[in-house]
Amino acid sequence: MSANTETCPSPDSDSVLSHLPFSLFWRARVASTVANQMQIVAVGWQVYQMTGSAFDLGIVGLVQFLPALFLALVVGHVADRYDRRTIARICLFIEGVAAAALAIGSVQGWLTKDAILIIVFIIGATRAFESPTMQALVPGLVPPRLLPRAVAWAASATQTAVIIGPALGGFIYAIGASAVYAISSALLLLASVLVSRIRIETVLPKREPATLTSLFAGIAFIRSRPAVLGAISLDLFAVLLGGATALLPIFAHDILATGPLGLGLLRSAPALGALSVGLYLTRRPLTKRVGRSMFIAVAIFGVATVVFALSRSMTISLIALAVLGASDMISVVVRSSFVQLETPDAMRGRVSAVNSVFIGTSNQLGEFESGITAAWVGPVPAVLFGGIGTLVVVALWIRLFPELFKVDRLTSSPAMPGKPATVAEAVP
Repeated sequence: MSANTETCPSPDSDSVLSHLPFSLFWRARVASTVANQMQIVAVGWQVYQMTGSAFDLGIVGLVQFLPALFLALVVGHVADRYDRRTIARICLFIEGVAAAALAIGSVQGWLTKDAILIIVFIIGATRAFESPTMQALVPGLVPPRLLPRAVAWAASATQTAVIIGPALGGFIYAIGASAVYAISSALLLLASVLVSRIRIETVLPKREPATLTSLFAGIAFIRSRPAVLGAISLDLFAVLLGGATALLPIFAHDILATGPLGLGLLRSAPALGALSVGLYLTRRPLTKRVGRSMFIAVAIFGVATVVFALSRSMTISLIALAVLGASDMISVVVRSSFVQLETPDAMRGRVSAVNSVFIGTSNQLGEFESGITAAWVGPVPAVLFGGIGTLVVVALWIRLFPELFKVDRLTSSPAMPGKPATVAEAVP
């Protein structure tokens, strides 16, 4: 494949958006994430209206998590052996068709709880391929020295969409769930078209037969790098315990006494905090004590979760969620940059697939955990327990992974055969 030389910026350009491949990727990320967030609001509200059950809200998260869990090894193998743009384009197209099915089912009246779960399962299986593939694409879209900024821009794109999506979904839901799903479908199809326009110079690896060694190579690589394992697992347990997003419909309806628009605002609040920090990091990336900063950010995430659990005020709840999102953004940028920079390109698909199970799908598993816990002890104790659990994990991980806590900054260096192209420098 040939590079699009007509739109290639100067190699010295510090603007990641001046690189056309990344610009197309960024727009596709915004469109697809807006669509996904709109769907989350519509599905959550629709299922809760149908059943009034916290357990069923947890099941929605579980059926999205299971495909990613069982497909993780296959996904990574595929992403490292086929054109990642083609994989992402096809996945986004299928997600657009699935959203259209939700819209048609809502209009025609056959969309039951079970039908929603089946379609959501299909969406979850498709995202199992899309998410790690899109992650693995990013390092090839900009020069290595700009990767931390690109990660911050990509994360900011997600958070921008997470602000717009839920609020827009809650507003449009007043017209009907079918309208939310129809617009989501159009945005996903648009994202597929944008990805298809990305042109980067790349050499596809040899399509060697899948073996147990190649399938498990991502896991083996992560296990061989304690700091990488610590970074990925820290976020896994923090989100697993601290994630209360599945319970937002309950907090909105039963505790804060608001409607779909209020639910949209609650879902948007973390993204608003995250976007503010993300935009700041695109201008002023963290340069020192990044490991310590990540641990502090996750601890603040836990404290904000506790405050949200105890709040009975819409204003305080929104502030707590905004702080939660801001702290999470710091953790995301540090962890994502660190993992990507420590991983050779030939391994990025498999490592990203494992990372997606640990990180991306921990949101769905966290929703299931929160739904089950809320069904047993109630929504407030469930979220309170999660926030306290996050603080415990932070303290424990500092002792288990001291080398991660001591990471000072990330610096790039020329790639060496068989070695990552970057070195994480640690505080002595």
